[in-house]
Amino acid sequence: MTVGKQVPQAIAELSERELEVLRLLTAGHTIKSIAATLGRSEASINERLRDARRKTGVGSSRELARLVAGQETWPRKTDLPAAKEPGEADAQPATAVRHWPKGKIAMLALIPLAAALALVSTGLEQAEEAPTSAAGPAAAIASLLVGTWSLDTARVPADERPRSVTITFSVLPQQRWSTRVDIVAPDGRTMNASSTAMLDGVAVPISGNIPAFDTVSLRQPAPETLVMTLGKHGTPVATRVYTVAKDGKSMTETIIWADKTMPKMETVRFSRIG
Repeated sequence: MTVGKQVPQAIAELSERELEVLRLLTAGHTIKSIAATLGRSEASINERLRDARRKTGVGSSRELARLVAGQETWPRKTDLPAAKEPGEADAQPATAVRHWPKGKIAMLALIPLAAALALVSTGLEQAEEAPTSAAGPAAAIASLLVGTWSLDTARVPADERPRSVTITFSVLPQQRWSTRVDIVAPDGRTMNASSTAMLDGVAVPISGNIPAFDTVSLRQPAPETLVMTLGKHGTPVATRVYTVAKDGKSMTETIIWADKTMPKMETVRFSRIG
């Protein structure tokens, strides 16, 4: 199919799941980090991309992602989590935060309470379907995520902007990950949260004075990205993916809410300060 009038029409016929993958591809994710973000297998992500290419006649997933980005105005609603793979359990809505004021929700969206490693984004040029190997324990110790990070508050709306947010990641013996978060709210109130967990997906308690979450579980799909699931009273609240730039100086946090009434996706940026 010639890229022209037919492609925009074909793009309009893509499913929301296919568009979701293409949007993440445009944002710089790889197949592995997309799979980690959406809680799906790499095979299912590749299948969605193949279906999208077949429908549009565009031979490259990268090119199709760029065409989609240039054509559409992305909605704020989403169908995340996407349709379940066979054998997956039904997700429950995170009612603990649904009715909070917008400012409080946005504030809590900046609170990473723990992390699990995943893949450094290598750009659209390396985001096609080539298989990648899993990272081992040695990669976790060497991760660029270790250190202290400060939120770029200038990217936060002024009426919701905290004075500061810092995160410190460290690796303890036996591959346990320790996370410390310190927040100074717009009114000067201080909040903090700490957790120590293995990278095995098992939920552990969070200590501190932040009420939105009480457990966290960690995963390590690959070396330089953290994938975290936060919960409250046994119900999933949000998934967060932390990705470090190649130079190790900046880190991106992508937040996906379990509650379908929440924004589709939020992204903030941190800079290394230690």
